[in-house]
Amino acid sequence: MIADRPREQAKQQAKRSSAAIGEFIREQREQAEVSVRQLARLAGVSNPYLSQIERGLRKPSADILQQIAKGLRISAEQLYVRAGILESRVGNPELVAAILADDGLAERQKQVLIDIYTSFRRENEQHQLQLHPDRSKSTDEQEYAHVDHP
Repeated sequence: MIADRPREQAKQQAKRSSAAIGEFIREQREQAEVSVRQLARLAGVSNPYLSQIERGLRKPSADILQQIAKGLRISAEQLYVRAGILESRVGNPELVAAILADDGLAERQKQVLIDIYTSFRRENEQHQLQLHPDRSKSTDEQEYAHVDHP
């Protein structure tokens, strides 16, 4: 059926996303010279579950990705972006990771907080560009600076 086509495409995209994050986790684990068993223990998940994630059979939650990131000693934001949970954004990655890791917030609440934060950042950047059009900083150089109002 034609009506099922978008649904099938979404399922295929989700499978590709799960496979991509799993492959990335496996690469990071191998580079760190950590076994599946060791990482599972460090991340507080079962060995079979981690293996399923790496093979793309399971899509981990933001909380599980946070635990895996800690076990691998890498940025949780890297995993969130790879998993499609988070767009690559301007701002403080540690702040975003902390919001995503907060067990006291629902997933929707986390996303709303991140969206508001990102919106404020963009608004401030636009304001800075209007005040100082000759000063165009790269994203890496930008700080969450106080904006002087004329």
